[in-house]
Amino acid sequence: MQDIAQSNHAGLVEKVANYLREHIVMDHFQPGQRLPERTLAVELQVSRTPLREALKILATEGLVVISPNRGAVVADVSAADMKEKAYVLSVLEQAAAELTCALASDDDIAEFQALHYEMKAAFLRRDRQNYFRLNQDIHNRIVALSGNTTLIDMHATLSRQLYRVRYLSNQKNEKWATAMEEHEAILAALEARDGVRVGRELRNHLGKTWIKYANGEPVVS
Repeated sequence: MQDIAQSNHAGLVEKVANYLREHIVMDHFQPGQRLPERTLAVELQVSRTPLREALKILATEGLVVISPNRGAVVADVSAADMKEKAYVLSVLEQAAAELTCALASDDDIAEFQALHYEMKAAFLRRDRQNYFRLNQDIHNRIVALSGNTTLIDMHATLSRQLYRVRYLSNQKNEKWATAMEEHEAILAALEARDGVRVGRELRNHLGKTWIKYANGEPVVS
């Protein structure tokens, strides 16, 4: 809290947004829950101006809904909407994979290997939080190395909107080993620089994850 209060204005808004985003993602603030400005301002030791700006950022990301009557409320996204967003996310990652395989250096591939084995170690330790963080690092790195700014920006927006569901599905997954096996296949395709295969593995991996979640089944990404 003290670190947030001591930031300059731009950094302050970003830190408040990050704090709220993390608490929404980790289900500390649940869908439909009001986010009272006065209470949060006191808790974070900030004025209401940077808090309001942070809430507007989260609103653009689809995590918060701001209305004149209720103020800011944690968004409750429908299963149908989630399924649509998940489909688009999988298409974006498939396209990114093909570009990345064409552009990635040997060092980039080595970085994927390192991230993968760190994630596998977290899996073996049953450390879900670190597994999820590394999992997201891998997906985001595949997209970042595509070099396509428009694709990267679209992916970042959708990822933020789906992050909460993805995190929670990771916590309750009953088929975690299957998800890990799918990541083994993704890594093997990356090592072979087979863009079409990487894209196919990602579409399969993400598609199963999100469609199952939208249908109310426990899944992990």
